Amino acid sequence: MDEITVSDGSAKGAYISYLYSAVMGELVRAGGGGELLFSEDRAAMRIRPGMREAGCAVLREKVAEVIGIGYKYSFLQSNLRCVLPKREKKLLCATLIAADYEGDAAYIRSLLTIPSDLCIDGFYNFRLGALREKWLHILEYIPGTFSGADLMQFCAFLAGESKRKIYLKGTTVYSDRYIPLRRSRLTGEEDVETEIMLSDAGYIYCLGEVEESVGKFLQKYYAERAIFS
Repeated sequence: MDEITVSDGSAKGAYISYLYSAVMGELVRAGGGGELLFSEDRAAMRIRPGMREAGCAVLREKVAEVIGIGYKYSFLQSNLRCVLPKREKKLLCATLIAADYEGDAAYIRSLLTIPSDLCIDGFYNFRLGALREKWLHILEYIPGTFSGADLMQFCAFLAGESKRKIYLKGTTVYSDRYIPLRRSRLTGEEDVETEIMLSDAGYIYCLGEVEESVGKFLQKYYAERAIFS
């Protein structure tokens, strides 16, 4: 059975842990397996895909998530010119990621082959220069005076353009297929508000009680698109 090693710099070990958690269920169902490997310089997972074609398809999708969300989030945080409070800056980054995620992920997958040894940082640095140029170009439209009020208007615009439904139960966000969403982990910390922003939701269906802080967030950014039951 072929083995595939996927690695990144040790500082990005959380990305490898995320990948491992995201793909192992599918790999085990296909008869595969794997393990995590950490050294001083690199974080890695070594996997045995079982059915290689299906395993590589899942891996390609999840690596695109790591780059299209995790790497992009770090890129945006480093290059945004506007001065916003930390929380609002994180939400702005999440909305910018969500606005272009499908196109970014498709582009990443189109260039991503799965060799026996995949270095995510190498692929990002040497194959995705055009994508980084696109991200920089988008940031040119975010002025240094971008404010919290501008963020509210931007979120309202994106929500109005989306027909995607998500569900919120407690502090867990679910897709329209009732699959728990955990992609906010790629921003450094899993939290419900960032998860909602990353989902590019047009409607949020709240099942049961909602924490007060989350309710205020929904009223602020999704005033007419949060449905409470």
